[in-house]
Amino acid sequence: MDLVLPVVIVGLLGLAFGVMLAWLAQKFAVETNPLVQKVEQVLPGANCGACGYPGCSGLAEAIAQGKAEPDSCPVGGPEIWSAIGKLIGKEVNNLEGKKAVLLCQGGEEVAVSQAFYQGVEDCRAASVLNLSFKACRFGCLGLGSCQKVCPFEAITIDPDNRLPIINLAKCTGCGKCVEVCPRGVLALVPNREQVLLACQSLDKAREVRRICQLGCTKCRLCVKVCPEEAISFAEGRIHIDRQKCNLCGKCLEKCPVGCLVKFSPKGGIVTYQREKSKEKAGVTT
Repeated sequence: MDLVLPVVIVGLLGLAFGVMLAWLAQKFAVETNPLVQKVEQVLPGANCGACGYPGCSGLAEAIAQGKAEPDSCPVGGPEIWSAIGKLIGKEVNNLEGKKAVLLCQGGEEVAVSQAFYQGVEDCRAASVLNLSFKACRFGCLGLGSCQKVCPFEAITIDPDNRLPIINLAKCTGCGKCVEVCPRGVLALVPNREQVLLACQSLDKAREVRRICQLGCTKCRLCVKVCPEEAISFAEGRIHIDRQKCNLCGKCLEKCPVGCLVKFSPKGGIVTYQREKSKEKAGVTT
């Protein structure tokens, strides 16, 4: 009897607390929108935060409440955007995914180095004083900030030229690498074949020739040769209108330094010289 009574008391207390907790849970329960759960199930579940919300659950709630668009998840891609659009009854106009590309070819063998860098292996730290161990103040620093921040391990640093290599199969277009790059040489572009300017320098032609073999010298031959008038020169840089460009390749042939390149969803960045060498060798891509 000395043991039975305490056991009975503890059991009754446990039962009472259980009933009370069940009542409190029901009394103060927060009603959840079933649409939120459905949207979250469609989302990729990466929880990378590239959408600007705290994980996929936060984005799902925002989409269900009409505060975010169905294509707000950059990782999702057209299929997921379309599926979410059907769930919430909203048409998705943007069904073209994006990929990250490097708009700089100034590797160690191409661009001039003016100092030896010793410090934190971080591009932001190296550029905090607006100084550079590379002579080009617009070029890629190659210290791997983009590699470290990529949640999908889609970026590696080439050990030979110290430039990022982007694995397009792994890249989701989340944009984290673009955000972290202090030089702005990483960009998100539509995942389709197109011509790009792989140089962000605003320096004059003489300075560009001195510090980089593949830098744009603003000769504007591409502007003159383009039959569709898709290329223009403004604010010290070449601009390409992707809507007008028909991929004729005349600008790639005419560019004397090779700073204009072609982007392919399968092959990535392809220079005119590389493409010609493959044609001569009988290699098809």
